[in-house]
Amino acid sequence: MATSDFEVRTSSCPLDCPDGCSLNVTLRDGRVESLDGNHINPLTAGFICGKVRHFPEHMYGADRVLFPAVRVGLKGSGEFRRVSWAEALELIGTRLAAIRNQHGGEAILPYSYGGSNGWLTQNGTDARLFHRLGASRLARTLCAMPTSTAVAGLYGKMAGVAYEDYPAARLIILWGVNPAVTSVHLAPFIRQARANGSKLAVVDPRRTPFARQADLHLAVRPGTDLAVALSVIHWLFASGRADLEFLSSHARNWERLRERAAEWPFERAAEVAGIEAREIAAFARLYADSRPAVIRCGWGLERNRNGGSAVASVLALPAVAGKFGIAGGGFTMSQSAAWDVDPLAGAAAPAPPTRTINMSRLGEALRPDYQPPIRSLFVYNCNPLATAPEQTKIRAGLTREDLFTIVHEQVLTDTARYADVLLPATTFLEHTDLRRSYGAMIAQLARPVVEPVGEARSNHWLFGELCRRLGLTRPGDPETPDEIAQAIIATSSDRNRLAESFASTGRAIPPCGARPVQFVDVFPGTPDRRIDLCPVALDRAASKGLYSFLPLSSDAFPLSLISPSTSKAISSSLYQLVCETVPVELHPDDAVTRHISDGDEVRVFNASGEVHCTARLNAELRLGVAVLPKGLWARHTLNGQTANALVPDTLTDLGGGACFNDARVEIELVSEPACGGS
Repeated sequence: MATSDFEVRTSSCPLDCPDGCSLNVTLRDGRVESLDGNHINPLTAGFICGKVRHFPEHMYGADRVLFPAVRVGLKGSGEFRRVSWAEALELIGTRLAAIRNQHGGEAILPYSYGGSNGWLTQNGTDARLFHRLGASRLARTLCAMPTSTAVAGLYGKMAGVAYEDYPAARLIILWGVNPAVTSVHLAPFIRQARANGSKLAVVDPRRTPFARQADLHLAVRPGTDLAVALSVIHWLFASGRADLEFLSSHARNWERLRERAAEWPFERAAEVAGIEAREIAAFARLYADSRPAVIRCGWGLERNRNGGSAVASVLALPAVAGKFGIAGGGFTMSQSAAWDVDPLAGAAAPAPPTRTINMSRLGEALRPDYQPPIRSLFVYNCNPLATAPEQTKIRAGLTREDLFTIVHEQVLTDTARYADVLLPATTFLEHTDLRRSYGAMIAQLARPVVEPVGEARSNHWLFGELCRRLGLTRPGDPETPDEIAQAIIATSSDRNRLAESFASTGRAIPPCGARPVQFVDVFPGTPDRRIDLCPVALDRAASKGLYSFLPLSSDAFPLSLISPSTSKAISSSLYQLVCETVPVELHPDDAVTRHISDGDEVRVFNASGEVHCTARLNAELRLGVAVLPKGLWARHTLNGQTANALVPDTLTDLGGGACFNDARVEIELVSEPACGGS
């Protein structure tokens, strides 16, 4: 009997999750058979999420893009003719050069997002190409821009509480985050803390798995986190529980924060948030009485017009309450601040002074009357039809015959179907990358463990080739992945240790160490190392000033539609593996008033569009909230529209972020169901 070639190799997961799992990849006969966790990253602890376990199906499934191709059918039809790489590159190079020469470089818009990419597949040769072309620049705002703007304003760059120190906390607050889905390796530390006697509080409109276990759950209305946090800050000052000694020594502008919070007694915040004042009071007292206490601030609370101020108010809490200076005390946000490197160093090309286009307003930017018009859209590391607001506008823009669209993608996404030139991209198991985690305190260098499927090529290779064809290479440019990695590492204050660690083990911990204590080992990255609780720059940037609450209600569309992550996909990635249609969830009492039963076909709509799907009743939602998961593809609803067809392209108060949770909708029965629905 013939034997098969069997081997286990190591890698690391770069997908958009804070944990940065290290992986064992089992190969059989030169193909990836399975993935599992190992202990190279201590946080992984030998297990990984179910999403990544399905990655071989992603690599070898029917939707994988195998060869370069050019469009032969109507835009959106997904009909392509196979071509060689040489023909595809010649066509792209010729068209980009012609567009630049006739309309200027700003007529070219690169569109990408880096959540699932590392230092070598984002902002390397791709940035070199577009910077030297003089293309329009992209403000990457779909996620984390309001958060990062708020954090930078208050704390500069400062690492947060490490997951490993959560068991030391006497209180853990999960605010706008669901670790059961988005950070599974934090969950064991929370469970360990609970076994040690720690209390748990959750702020979330849904009764998530951790909310079910919590000592206190504040089921706030979407977009009202700012009011709740300010009311707690007001109470801390008014009751004498604020740490004035800490504030005097380590903070600026705290008096201004105190003044603005004074407008928010518990009663007013409770009315706005749709909860009881006594619940907020219990939350505030629990926080004041607990030390150490840690807030795990997520990205859910930034996804509305008050998002930046909401994050700033939540992250001000440990300063006002004096929770720093002890293991397990303070806050955790993104741990990217633990690394003092310049990811753009590998591009070796400064950004040009060209216009910046906010990726959250792609639909507007693709309108024919947008000035000057976009003539070419180059999409990579992204699936905007499934991830950006105002989906209907984006689809209309992608159908423009005068728009030359290039898509470099692993699978045939909704966006890829609109490409004029479709290019096959490698997965993370097929190319080299170097990536810092933004939750775990580790960066890992991963080499390819398997040959690319079909003719897939990496971002690094593709954009390097286009630079050469367009005459944009320069003497001294770092060319290979290793050269680009070295250029990035060289920007760190700890460059020698990092270089040695990556060379010897393929991984490194940040300069601040694996478990820094805030205000002991790390301090704010502001010029005077003090917290600025009401930064002038942020105060001016917010339309009505920092910490100003903007109303959210709509009489015509009374339901708040939110689009959280699920256990099936990472944003829109891997959703091609989900075959069934996905229902909208709503509270049973909201369903009763609309004469909707479980399984009914319904229409979810507002002035921007409508989604047809089935209904699922969920008593663990708060009244007035409906849920359609983020990242769905057209195949997952009955009319090919998803939640993003209902999301406005208005922007957050800080950072110009997307307001996904500002979607206000109505839901009604479909009188004549499609597809044989009941």
